[in-house]
Amino acid sequence: MGGLGAPEIILILVAILLLFGGKKIPELMQGLGKGMKEFKDSQNQEEKIPAPVKVEEQKL
Repeated sequence: MGGLGAPEIILILVAILLLFGGKKIPELMQGLGKGMKEFKDSQNQEEKIPAPVKVEEQKL
C-alpha cells in the first residue's frame, strides 16, 4: 500500500513537463543538483569542525 509504480511515475513526469515546459526542466535539474551539492558540502564541512571544548570555571 502506498508504493509508486511505473504508471504513477509517468503521470508525475508528464505533469512536470506540462507545468514547466521542455526548456525549463534542464535549468530546474541543474539548480536542484547545485543545491544538493552545496548541502552535502556543508554537511561535510560541519563534520570536520571539532566541537568546542567546555572549560569549567574556577571558583574563587
